[in-house]
Amino acid sequence: MLFNRGFKRLLDMVPGRRRFGIYRFLPFFFVLGGTMEWIMINVRIGKETFYDVYRRKQAEREYQQRLEDGQIASTGETNK
Repeated sequence: MLFNRGFKRLLDMVPGRRRFGIYRFLPFFFVLGGTMEWIMINVRIGKETFYDVYRRKQAEREYQQRLEDGQIASTGETNK
């Protein structure tokens, strides 16, 4: 119960309750989303960023799909 009161008190400290209601939190979430996007684009973990991994996986899926569709000959076969 103590946590609940403290949390409500923290939320009540954010201005604009009467005018904007629940929408007063939108700027915080907008900034949070922008920060997460920037981190995924620019922060390297090891040698790769999130988008490097995404692009590689997408290319692998596309290549696999083309193999299954017969557009690309698999290794060792000749394409006639």
